[in-house]
Amino acid sequence: MNNNDKMAELLLPSINKTPDYYESLYPERNLKEGARVTRIAPSPTGYLHLGTLFAALVNRITATSSGGIFYTRIEDTDKKREIEGGIADIIDGLGRFGIAIDEGFTGADEQSGNYGPYKQSQRAEIYQTYVKELIRQGLAYPCFCTAEELDEVRKIQEDRKIRTGYHGEWAKHRNITFDEAKELIDSGKPYVIRLKSPGSEENTVVFDDCIKGKIEMPENDEDFVILKSDGIPTYHFAHAVDDHLMRTTHVLRGDEWISSVPKHIQLFKLLGFRPPEYGHIAPIMKLDGGAKRKISKRKDPEAAVHFFAEEGYDSESVIEYLMTVAASDFEDWRKANPDKSYKDFKFNLKKMSVSGALFDSDKLNNVAKTVVSGFDSACVYDKLTNWAKEFDPEFCAVLTENPEYTRAVLSIDRDVPKPRKDIAKWNEAKDYFSYFFDSLYKKDFSLPENISPADAKLFLQKYKEVYDPSDDRQLWFDKIKAIAPEIGFASETKEYKAEPDKFKGHAGDLSTVLRIAVTGRRNTPDLCSIMRVLGKERCISRIDEALNSL
Repeated sequence: MNNNDKMAELLLPSINKTPDYYESLYPERNLKEGARVTRIAPSPTGYLHLGTLFAALVNRITATSSGGIFYTRIEDTDKKREIEGGIADIIDGLGRFGIAIDEGFTGADEQSGNYGPYKQSQRAEIYQTYVKELIRQGLAYPCFCTAEELDEVRKIQEDRKIRTGYHGEWAKHRNITFDEAKELIDSGKPYVIRLKSPGSEENTVVFDDCIKGKIEMPENDEDFVILKSDGIPTYHFAHAVDDHLMRTTHVLRGDEWISSVPKHIQLFKLLGFRPPEYGHIAPIMKLDGGAKRKISKRKDPEAAVHFFAEEGYDSESVIEYLMTVAASDFEDWRKANPDKSYKDFKFNLKKMSVSGALFDSDKLNNVAKTVVSGFDSACVYDKLTNWAKEFDPEFCAVLTENPEYTRAVLSIDRDVPKPRKDIAKWNEAKDYFSYFFDSLYKKDFSLPENISPADAKLFLQKYKEVYDPSDDRQLWFDKIKAIAPEIGFASETKEYKAEPDKFKGHAGDLSTVLRIAVTGRRNTPDLCSIMRVLGKERCISRIDEALNSL
């Protein structure tokens, strides 16, 4: 047994498998040519972030467009920062926004697929097997430096204006012998295992980023940690082993990881793996005082995906908006394909922003209004009541007291060829529909400046005499036009515009008086339909209240 083999047995005596065992256990996937295998690998250290949802969408649509696989892997090697319920929040959040998971974590404690376990803390033996092989090859070694010793080295490097890090002459244990290592281990000295990098900063690593194009960087020469003292790998090493064994073809992640690519490519080559294609996603930005900055967990409520759920943005609206952020050609495609699912869009990573798109709340609301306008009344009832049940129980009780009535309310100007685009999110519905429900209705009989209280009162008195809830829209408005001349108003708008001095106003002004009397609003959907749904008794009662107030 040579010294490298002895070192490997000394450091990892309980590991008795070889890399070949895992290569056989996790074979190449049987997918059609060109199919892409993508993933997201979040840490359960907090809520689902907008950036994670965006990355998941990009990975999901990339896999979908190529007939591939999208899976989830949980990177929980940092146990100190892990929070209770973190996995459930991430996976449930993806489900809430319609991001389908083919494989991996599908629930807080649920995994499915042939390439698991999909949780890094459950894969320690796999990582240690590959670390042991690197030690056998003389490509890894134990390091016994304390945190204080590393800090001291860093300070010396900074004072001498030398690049900081554990490399070259500063790699204290790079050439440690078996006997030296054994003596330190026998004395109880803790250690980590570092990669023995064969790289040189004078060399260049060149790779073609799927999103940003050709990138050149110095080769890694740092002997970075690959296995911590607790036997759990660092992100760098776990990424290489996991993405190889899970047969990931495209690693699409935040561009904060670009600086790590030289380390990752080096690891893949030293382990004998084919590197995946890398694509680095620019962060979603926000304007702050005229300057762009990355959207922040601390400063921006919309950084948490839960914000959109609480506000009542439908999941389809959020995804549709994020697709406009992800692909510069998506909006043109949507105009040409208004009824298709975004999943039918042929996504191209090269169409993504390389510098980061701005989060635009106005655009989100416009997209959301279009999405919501496309739902039929039955769908709106289900979505609205489900949202209210979770976030506004009192409103939910109002909506569900008489489901048939509420569905009739929601159908006004909706189940038509060109529905109104008034609502962007469900938390706007209470105010928007309040006049339909007596418990929410707010009386407001303030008239437009061109209508006197006397004229308004006279009109309402005359209208009461002819009102019939069975009238269709035309007959309903014809009755208003018939009353108009009796009180000095023009029957037709064009008639009024031709001779404005001759009339007090026109029939449209009088319909506004009726609208105010019945709904307390100056602008609403079709008033005839509103009155039919409200019913004659409620309409007459409100007209009488208006008359009394006038």
